[in-house]
Amino acid sequence: MNFSTRLGAKLPLLSTLVPIREVPKSWFLPFSHQKRRFRSGVSKKMALNAEKCDVCVENKLELVHSATESYADEAIEVLKAGKVIAVPTDTLYGFACDACSSEAVNRIYEIKGRKHTSPLAICVGDVSDIKHFAVTDHLPDGLLDSLLPGPVTVILGRGESSILEKSLNPGLDSIGVRVPDSNFIRIIARGSGSALALTSANLSGQPSSVSIKDFENLWEHCAYVYDGGVLPAGRAGSTVVDLSKPGKYRILRPGSAKEETVAILEKYSVIEETTSV
Repeated sequence: MNFSTRLGAKLPLLSTLVPIREVPKSWFLPFSHQKRRFRSGVSKKMALNAEKCDVCVENKLELVHSATESYADEAIEVLKAGKVIAVPTDTLYGFACDACSSEAVNRIYEIKGRKHTSPLAICVGDVSDIKHFAVTDHLPDGLLDSLLPGPVTVILGRGESSILEKSLNPGLDSIGVRVPDSNFIRIIARGSGSALALTSANLSGQPSSVSIKDFENLWEHCAYVYDGGVLPAGRAGSTVVDLSKPGKYRILRPGSAKEETVAILEKYSVIEETTSV
């Protein structure tokens, strides 16, 4: 028996031992066809990702409104609900909330990644409101009206009559007060029926913001972001002056209006406090 005869005899046995499976037809598709299917799958995934991205952008843009009077009632409503908003001032963009809501104040610290040992300033709508939150009796008549509204933060004693919550800047007997020369934030401060806790809209230790794009990564933490365009004052912020002692002042931060502030203080015979050696 030759080799071909012997092999032919064994083949039936092999076919019974190893069943032949049906090979998927896709294995035999032309490469060009498989390539088209692959591209089609990738294209669908890319389209889905792009759609998700568009939704994210749309959701972010829904948070942004113009810093105009037509949106003031909306801002007041969310502030009263204990939310945080971002607003333009006469110097920088800031995060603001109800200063008498400990939950909202804590939220600002969380957003900024700021230590609770760093105090927050407050913002009120009018100079005449300051006396409800800080001691002003020792100041010369007309001094605050000359400094404010404007790019100045005045440090004053809180006093026993202050209606501020004790949870705001605990352990401090003084408070920084702002009345920005900015119409929108003053309107919402008046309408809130309270003072606003106010701090710069940025992560702690990072550059301050002069446009909403500067803190776009933090928009999602705000109920709304109010756009007042690019602010022209630069990033120096407000001038911080301590007026807690009768007849004396101390510049704690030069800010954007130091010269003008000092000139007004000297006009009212308030002298610079000298540090003793």
